Amino acid sequence: MSEHDASEDFLDSLPELEAGKTFAFSCHPGISCFNACCGDLNLMMTPYDVLRLRTSLGMDSKKFVNTHLEISRTPETGFPMVRLRMLDNRKRSCPFVRDSGCSVYLNRPGACRTYPLGRASRLDDDGNVIEQFFIVKEPHCNGFKETKEWTSTEWLKDQGLEKYNEVNDRYMRLMTKVRRMGRALDDRQLNMAFLALFQIDNFKNFIKDMNVFSRLDVSEAEQNAIYEDDEKCLDFALNWIELVVTGECENLSPKK
Repeated sequence: MSEHDASEDFLDSLPELEAGKTFAFSCHPGISCFNACCGDLNLMMTPYDVLRLRTSLGMDSKKFVNTHLEISRTPETGFPMVRLRMLDNRKRSCPFVRDSGCSVYLNRPGACRTYPLGRASRLDDDGNVIEQFFIVKEPHCNGFKETKEWTSTEWLKDQGLEKYNEVNDRYMRLMTKVRRMGRALDDRQLNMAFLALFQIDNFKNFIKDMNVFSRLDVSEAEQNAIYEDDEKCLDFALNWIELVVTGECENLSPKK
């Protein structure tokens, strides 16, 4: 069974939170289980997660990857599979958790923001994103004893997930497109995808050194924005990988 299928099976085993329905939850230092969920995690990291965390820590890509990430590849698509490395202690603690809470809270990964919900997304036949939410109710968690009620929409907004889900859904679209092509990325394409999507600072150097823009229909203003803004560079990287791997991209085309 693939990692993708295993994740879907896990979510399917949880109670679904239907649209408009509410759940009671709150997490704060006054709860006895505070920080208990921040360890022994199989925490998958998306390109946007890595961008936000690395930037907030002021680390270059090489140091961040070597210090905090475990890299493998998805069996179906060959894309990078990136996990946050837990500390080598009894609790397998998150490297960013402190007694006072999360030390990178403003830039914490999307999965941490979504909890205690699980979010599953897929494309329908028309290419629209369909999302489902599931309640992840772990035995140790006392947050569900709190009285504050949320819908899934209210929770996502409160946790600042709009940009995370927007970029993550773009990544999901790209992997779905490759999956439907019926072939996985080869080693060269895997290395390009990891560079472009998870090492934005090094990818900018690659763009310059390889004179990438000379072969693409990208305006000078767009080029400057890509060099100056990491999030715009990640947006370009997703388009560029789609073009390189699949041969076509609605948002990016070679010069004629």
